[in-house]
Amino acid sequence: MTDDRRGAVDAVDSVIVALADPTRRHLLDLLAAKGEITATTLAEGLPVSRQAVAKHLTVLAAAGLVSGNRVGREVRYAVHPAALDAAARRMAAIAADWDRRLATIKNLAEAAEREYR
Repeated sequence: MTDDRRGAVDAVDSVIVALADPTRRHLLDLLAAKGEITATTLAEGLPVSRQAVAKHLTVLAAAGLVSGNRVGREVRYAVHPAALDAAARRMAAIAADWDRRLATIKNLAEAAEREYR
């Protein structure tokens, strides 16, 4: 596997890992709905501490799903959809590949059944 391909796979893997946690998915939903917002404001509506929110945001940022913008003493986070789009495209390509494989198996099974009759 080439370095570019390995990097693309690693990026998709990090998005999937980041989205595996329900709290991170909820944070992403909140950011998408509210726009640019601080970890403190996000934590106000959640049953987790501000520090836990900040750690989740770090994982989301490492996956490229959010970005932070420092404004004075605060860091305001916003959704960065490019990584999610790339992961969705990769998963769609995998699904299409499986559809092709399953269609081939179906055709072979149907052909074998016709020959058997």
